[in-house]
Amino acid sequence: MKPQVKTLSASPQRPMTVAGMVWAILMALMLAFSQITSAEARAAPESFADLAERISPSVVNITTTTTVAAPTEGGPIVPEGSPFEDFFREFGNPNAPRGPRRSNALGSGFVISEDGYIVTNNHVIEGADEVSIEFFSGRTLDAKIVGTDPKTDIALLKVESSEPLPFVNFGNSDTMRVGDWVMAMGNPLGQGFSVSAGIVSARNRELSGTYDDFIQTDAAINRGNSGGPLFNMDGEVIGVNTAILSPNGGSIGIGFSMASNVVSKVVTQLRDFGETRRGWLGVRIQDVTPDVAEAMGLADAKGALVTDVPEGPAKDAGMLSGDVITTFDGADVSDTRDLVRRVADADVGRAVRVVVLREGESQTLLITLGRRELAEGEAVPASVESTEPVESEILGMTLGTLGEEQREQMGLPAGTEGLLVTGIDETSEAFGKGLRSGDLITEAGQQKIASIADFEARIDEAKEAGRKSLLLLIRRDGDPRFVALSVE
Repeated sequence: MKPQVKTLSASPQRPMTVAGMVWAILMALMLAFSQITSAEARAAPESFADLAERISPSVVNITTTTTVAAPTEGGPIVPEGSPFEDFFREFGNPNAPRGPRRSNALGSGFVISEDGYIVTNNHVIEGADEVSIEFFSGRTLDAKIVGTDPKTDIALLKVESSEPLPFVNFGNSDTMRVGDWVMAMGNPLGQGFSVSAGIVSARNRELSGTYDDFIQTDAAINRGNSGGPLFNMDGEVIGVNTAILSPNGGSIGIGFSMASNVVSKVVTQLRDFGETRRGWLGVRIQDVTPDVAEAMGLADAKGALVTDVPEGPAKDAGMLSGDVITTFDGADVSDTRDLVRRVADADVGRAVRVVVLREGESQTLLITLGRRELAEGEAVPASVESTEPVESEILGMTLGTLGEEQREQMGLPAGTEGLLVTGIDETSEAFGKGLRSGDLITEAGQQKIASIADFEARIDEAKEAGRKSLLLLIRRDGDPRFVALSVE
């Protein structure tokens, strides 16, 4: 008797159709792929040893030497008339340093090209007379400073080598996700080459700089790690270790690395020009907050609100105070930080299209960008406390008209009009939103005001239009900003 062979099928009653077979295969492939990617996302590296061995030769220790002037004061305090007074006047403090002395500092860095370009932090080499590079092999070379950028705390160095140097490449920091594994390398506390590992704790952190875009990590970073690389698991640099948050100076698992997509642009400019060349739009801006959006009748609280348009590219193109920049060079603008970075990354002298929302309608301006570095450093007028007589109390503020004397003291152009805040209720909404005595209100409801009557009329108009708040343009220390105050 022959054995029976059974063939499995989707249904014992009828054969599977071609479409059904294709669908089954696709579902099986999708399930397998999802299981693989899920496993990859969860899996921790068995070891970092192979990665560390491969990229260690590109990481360097940096030693800087600085000449420090001898102290002109200090030493023991000798009472007048003391028998030791003449001795110390003649011989001084025998233990005090005589003349200038040399001071050393330590940091880290990494090689980005075989011909010897090295990236580190600006604060590692700032003020240094000599910079020495120690490689993983123990070899040392003197370096020269190619260029620095204090705004991102990045510096580019160059060493001359008779043989090609091992180097690493920048990765795409924008693809890093919270929870991804990272590895930091450097010279912590002068202990020499050291490796630490952790994960990306957060992204897009901002500390104090205009162009900050830090990756936060719990990989151990200490003093001496400054300027060292933060690697992804492919051995690409996705950050430059720059700062830590610590109550005691040591690592508590909160470290910050400047994102590689910021660093790589800076490094390219330093290598090409020896300096940065950032685009400049020529506007002062602030975020569109929900209350500002409501006061302006905007549907969404996004974009960058223009508070002032001094002489520059934007003014030449017709931009006005009160415009909301919604699009820059074809990309939507989410907030002021987003706009600042986009403008800085754009090429100087390039003509870009900027879309603004003005009085509820979109307008497109063609603006030829200037260079930020050339535009910076202009003096701004300082504000002064007003002595103008009090005229009225409105919305928690005591307001007076701007007189000629105050206008001159504040360095304002002839013809400038507005209301001076001469007093303010510290329990008021105005005080809570930062208004202070000496501030000048030049616009209300996006219209110029010159008197108390103008201000009161703008309040009435806002109420009649059904708005809960009124948008004010405030000037302080030459810096304008918009503030929305409730009129209910």
